[in-house]
Amino acid sequence: MRGAVEKVLGLLRDGRVDPAALRERLDGLGHDMRLEVTRALGSREQRRLYEAVEGFETLALVDLVPAHVGDMSEVRHFGRNTLPAFTHFEKRFCRPAGSSAERPERLYGYNHAAMRPLIGPGYFVARASQPAGEVLVDYNELPASAPESWPGIRRNEVGVSRFVYGFMVDSLRRVSEHVSIGSAARRGREMGSWFVLCREV
Repeated sequence: MRGAVEKVLGLLRDGRVDPAALRERLDGLGHDMRLEVTRALGSREQRRLYEAVEGFETLALVDLVPAHVGDMSEVRHFGRNTLPAFTHFEKRFCRPAGSSAERPERLYGYNHAAMRPLIGPGYFVARASQPAGEVLVDYNELPASAPESWPGIRRNEVGVSRFVYGFMVDSLRRVSEHVSIGSAARRGREMGSWFVLCREV
């Protein structure tokens, strides 16, 4: 497994990152190894990855919640961010009831993390960003509903949540079939903070 990690890290440390080679490498791995690889990506690798895949391929909402998944059924995306602590988390997405399975207009989601009792669930609505070919994860808008197993929906602009999720919009870009890379912005200003996501199989 260590060899697979080093090969991907090598692709991200070369002078010029080749998105197609990186996609091929990640698509050839099983879930466990792909997760190991993405969780090994530090701040430098995530920044380079985010820059390298700009405009490479379109990330659609159906890539985050595949069409075969039922409405209001969660899909887990295992993440690693570039913060100094609590780097592992999950973004959990679902498709709203009554949406097109192939072309949903929005997804609902929240952040599942060890610090959730303190910082809140960080609910969001995800939409396609045209013509950028990216997905925007908007914490300024709350889902209209949530699966029964999810925590209660609460605003992001109150309490401790304000300092973590308040006024935030993440931009997500496609890396491979299961992997995406994001950048966080608050009030329209990039924060210099990235995160990588690996979708469950």
